[in-house]
Amino acid sequence: MTVAEILNNEDLRREEFPVACSKAFLAHAGVCPLPRRVAEAVAHAALNSAADDQEAVIGLDHLRTTRALAAKLIHAQPEEIALVAPTSLGLSMVANGLKFRRTDHVLVYHDDFPANVHPWMALANRGVEVRFLNVKELGRIRARDVTGQVDECTRLVALASCHFVAGWRVDLAAVGKYLRERKILFCVDGIQTLGAFPTTVEHVDFLAADAHKWLLGPLASGILYVRKELQDKLAPTVFGWHNIRCPDYIAADELVFRSDARRYEAGSANLLGLAGLRAALELIHELGVENIAAELMRKRAWLVPALLAKGWNVLQADAPPESASAILALWRDDADLPALHQRLADHQIVTSLRRDRSGRRYLRLSPHFYNTDAELRRALELL
Repeated sequence: MTVAEILNNEDLRREEFPVACSKAFLAHAGVCPLPRRVAEAVAHAALNSAADDQEAVIGLDHLRTTRALAAKLIHAQPEEIALVAPTSLGLSMVANGLKFRRTDHVLVYHDDFPANVHPWMALANRGVEVRFLNVKELGRIRARDVTGQVDECTRLVALASCHFVAGWRVDLAAVGKYLRERKILFCVDGIQTLGAFPTTVEHVDFLAADAHKWLLGPLASGILYVRKELQDKLAPTVFGWHNIRCPDYIAADELVFRSDARRYEAGSANLLGLAGLRAALELIHELGVENIAAELMRKRAWLVPALLAKGWNVLQADAPPESASAILALWRDDADLPALHQRLADHQIVTSLRRDRSGRRYLRLSPHFYNTDAELRRALELL
């Protein structure tokens, strides 16, 4: 199955994406609807688990396969992937598991999604200085903005791979290369690009992402990437029977962690959620994330000019291809955006409402590859 086949065969599209039967879902930067195969994978696992031990029914091979699929997507090794729950948990594990000196500071973007801000702000309680990245426009983080604001005391930089309102994608390679040369750690919230755009960890030290946005998976079924060379330096912050070696389930005399990223998986896995994550990863791999990205950029290429022609402002409308995404935040001073959001919903078109620190509201469109041009034109007509 290909992206083109889905878009050119309405029966296939509705079979694979049941939400398309009733509405145009243009809010994938929020919480996605599940593709049929993902929902069926969760349901199948749940029904089979009604007849026996859940772990015996679903099996450890399932976890190994899911871990391998996640690693392949971000160009990592399976032993660098922990199957953890939400993005917030993975990022908090990084923030809490590293040792910091009182002379250290971390650099974060205050207007990122709170999941990638609050764990770092909490470090102030440990005497770590938290500095906020200064940029001229909301979400528009360029490599030179980062390189110009780190110094010899910067221990870590934490950024999102793509801003959740502005839709600006960070150049992870350029930022990461610069930071690694200066022995500054780089942690990435990857939830807004995984499944939509190629997102690799060659120049990243830590990455966390849940599956419930562009990856088209269940809520709280995420991954945490920890570069192998740093696993001995990132201490686990949760402890249980799984991440500490305890043969025959006998409590250990000393805490000896597993030798790979499973050291961050304290207890029993969310097997039902991970069944959905595996199916979602298989779908993304089948279609090819590069093909998905190309389709998203094709949509953006005609949608942004069409919105501008109707008098809408589009945040980061001039973003170059390497920084642009399928997240489009719209505003107009004379528009009642909550009323328009509701009007779209009344016509079975799902969008998101967001607000920035200044109080400005945005109507956010975030179509995925399976949304048709006809659906987007319907939204344009109502706008």
